[in-house]
Amino acid sequence: MAEDVLSERTEALVEEQPGRRHSGQTPAKTRMSAQLKKDEEAAISSLRSRRTRLADLGEAYTGADTHVAVDRATVAGGKATVQVTEQTTLTYKKLRGDEPATTDFRTRYELTLTSKRGGGWELTSIKSQDSGPVAINEPVAAKVNVVKDDGNQYPDGTPASTKYPAPAKPKAKTGGTYDYAAMAKYAEKYWSNYNPAYRKFNGAGGDCTNFISQALKAGGWKAVPGSTSDYRNWWYDGARQSDSWVGANEWAWFTLSNKRATNLASVYQTDVGDIVQVDFNKDGSKDHSMMVTYRSSAGMPYLTYHSTNTYRKSLASIIASYPDAVYYAYRT
Repeated sequence: MAEDVLSERTEALVEEQPGRRHSGQTPAKTRMSAQLKKDEEAAISSLRSRRTRLADLGEAYTGADTHVAVDRATVAGGKATVQVTEQTTLTYKKLRGDEPATTDFRTRYELTLTSKRGGGWELTSIKSQDSGPVAINEPVAAKVNVVKDDGNQYPDGTPASTKYPAPAKPKAKTGGTYDYAAMAKYAEKYWSNYNPAYRKFNGAGGDCTNFISQALKAGGWKAVPGSTSDYRNWWYDGARQSDSWVGANEWAWFTLSNKRATNLASVYQTDVGDIVQVDFNKDGSKDHSMMVTYRSSAGMPYLTYHSTNTYRKSLASIIASYPDAVYYAYRT
């Protein structure tokens, strides 16, 4: 059931082609409650609008592959709760010529079902279990984790423009202090299969900043020891870590106060090893961190991140999903 529903969502993003089914209706073999069916029809419409916004930004997909694995199921009293993991690959259309081959993501959902007469089941809800940006085929708003920030006490940085294209801001990728290729290689190695040398923070506010901190360390960022709560420190050991290692706001405060990075005027100026952060609901608190692991010659950055675990998602697709969010771009 989950694979039917999520595959239909994914297909709504794929470029129309002769013979391809885009009925706008959820599959008949998946029995849903009346409310969920209505919600899914609205979701398909929303995703088609997203596809149009992406096309306006010069991005399209020619194919998609969605698979769902059942992780756990609990059945009691005619009700079922099922945990599943979706793995989806979308194939980029070669509009400019040097787009990556694919973008991939893995995300978790919880399904609830009700038993019906005759032994069948009816799907009543399907809810994402991940924080951070929604998967590209998920139409609902992201969950956010608010960190109290008065807007004056901390080095918050300057929001970046999201207008495309942006003025050139070339980056020296070799010969400097840091190895940006190593940062990208690390992120693309562990985007889905986590490095066992580090703890996960998926259930404690999200793993996104923990993940970029690991990648930055792999590229040469040095630890700054000290108390865990002082944002001017940045470190990780086997049992603890500084707040700046795992917190999106604290990471930004550390980075700017220690001059590890500077703010860029536009998100589209970011290059390999640079960081993009997002304040989804514009409350002054940064909610998510992502690393650029590829940049096309046309100037499109592609982001890799945790929570939702994602590989080479274009910056355009993030902005198409969250056009009203506040973005921050960091040249590392």
